[in-house]
Amino acid sequence: MNPHQPLIQFYQQHHSWLRGWLQRRLGHAGDAADFAHDTYLRVIESRTALEDIREPRAFLTTVARRVMVSHLRRREVERAYLDALAHLPENLAPSPEERAIVLETLLEIDRILDGLPAKVRQAFLWAQLDGLSYAEIAERLGVSLSSVKQYMARAIRQCYFPQSAA
Repeated sequence: MNPHQPLIQFYQQHHSWLRGWLQRRLGHAGDAADFAHDTYLRVIESRTALEDIREPRAFLTTVARRVMVSHLRRREVERAYLDALAHLPENLAPSPEERAIVLETLLEIDRILDGLPAKVRQAFLWAQLDGLSYAEIAERLGVSLSSVKQYMARAIRQCYFPQSAA
């Protein structure tokens, strides 16, 4: 038997349904096709035993939602970076190559921080990108200074050891 047969069968059985589900949510056939493709890539990368999945549509829905969230987050990071660049004087603006490197780095940091609680992630981003003090972050988040210190330690630990549990 072909070792890829379970994947081929899984794809054939659910691809049309997944595209339809995505198209209803996104409103555009082209985007639905792209997200369906990315969803199956994510399934392949996960090395999940497809024959053990009891609810394939629920599984695909979960994976597709994560793909959409990742895409939206990426667009948000790109937009924020481009907005920041727009405020720089032209002589200080990075070259296209430098922009690509910085954007790639920002996206990698975003990926590493993925999975952290929202307050931990936000505290880290405010401190690192906006230069806010811990006291300012505590005030904005409505938490104690000691909580902010714990959030920062957790986020920094996640940056140093990205494979560890968040």
